[in-house]
Amino acid sequence: MHDIIGHVATWIISVISAMGYWGVALLMAIESACIPLPSEIIMPFAGYLVSIGQLNLIGVATAGAIGCNLGSIPAYYAGKYGGRAFILKWGKWVLIGADELDKAERFFARFGNFSILIGRMLPVIRSFIAFPAGMARMNQLRFHIYTFIGSWPFCYVLALIGKHMGAAWNNDPQLKAVMHKLDLVVVGAIVLAGAFYVWHRVRAMRKG
Repeated sequence: MHDIIGHVATWIISVISAMGYWGVALLMAIESACIPLPSEIIMPFAGYLVSIGQLNLIGVATAGAIGCNLGSIPAYYAGKYGGRAFILKWGKWVLIGADELDKAERFFARFGNFSILIGRMLPVIRSFIAFPAGMARMNQLRFHIYTFIGSWPFCYVLALIGKHMGAAWNNDPQLKAVMHKLDLVVVGAIVLAGAFYVWHRVRAMRKG
């Protein structure tokens, strides 16, 4: 388990290290296209690279927000032309079920177009809000403007956390020693949480 998570983490860092801001944008586009590659991992790793001077914090946040826009395009058009039926038919392949779509639809119905601005800062909602926006045929230019404005602070905060953690890790040998001892515990918790999520989603879809 430790090796698997380590390889994923190494791959993410390698992509960002090799491609710089383009790598950040690419990975965030993948995440925004509802492929299981969480931004809560991508942006802190980008922030770590900021802490060692390879990238700039503002640039990382901007690249992440651009990636969110790019990755949201397929979801927007899926909602616009495929509607709810598209998600119910194909969403299972990326573990998206009716529950996630219901949450995003209710959120969009309550806040209207501003739900894009607000929802981009909220976990879960941010990943699926493009579908109801497309279904409602929201003005696409406004959709992308709100997506960028809402995604930028989200990306910035996650990258900032990664930057500070990276700085503490590099400058405090005692912290590094403690975290090394807890490494397997943390990795095990992450793997178990991920396994539970997959099991829960598969079970819910089978019942549905």
